[in-house]
Amino acid sequence: MSEIINHLSKDKKLAEIIPLINLPEIDTHNDIYLDLLDSIVSQQLSVKVAGIIFERFLNLFDNLDPTPQKILDLDVEVLRSCGLSYQKANYIKNIAQYWIDHHELNRDWLSMTDDEIINELTSIKGVGKWTVQMILMFRLNRLDVFPIDDLGIRQGMTHLYDIKSSGKESVREMTEIAVHWRPYRSIACRYVWRWKDTLKNLK
Repeated sequence: MSEIINHLSKDKKLAEIIPLINLPEIDTHNDIYLDLLDSIVSQQLSVKVAGIIFERFLNLFDNLDPTPQKILDLDVEVLRSCGLSYQKANYIKNIAQYWIDHHELNRDWLSMTDDEIINELTSIKGVGKWTVQMILMFRLNRLDVFPIDDLGIRQGMTHLYDIKSSGKESVREMTEIAVHWRPYRSIACRYVWRWKDTLKNLK
């Protein structure tokens, strides 16, 4: 980790915030099925609300084990009873169908490249690039992911780097800044997220 910090500290703005933040360890694992379901449930929800709904979702299944077939066997209205929208309930069924059709439960995701995983999982209707990027960063511990579409990253970078531009120009500017973080853009983004959350908590 010291090598990563030394590299990112070449960025003067990051160098100011890195000493203020402790990043938690990431528990890397190869079974991303449940994480993918969790990501769909969590979309556009606060952490607290997402946690409550996902717990209700798990409670629909024996032994809290939402296997693909068990999900497909449930009526959409049953899935909605735990707080899911029609859209999210159908997306979850899409994931379950994909897992059955492609026999993916034992796939070695750790051996695949980031782009291969993004291309594979975004072929599932309802699974977008941002969702897969979060799995890459927080489940597969990929070090060089830059989720430029994430609102928290955009807000954090805008504040930290005092970016005045907007729209495509601001995206271009942020992307250019992040080039200097390579090959550790994931870690830099985690620092930006945590720093932004720290500021919010101080208000």
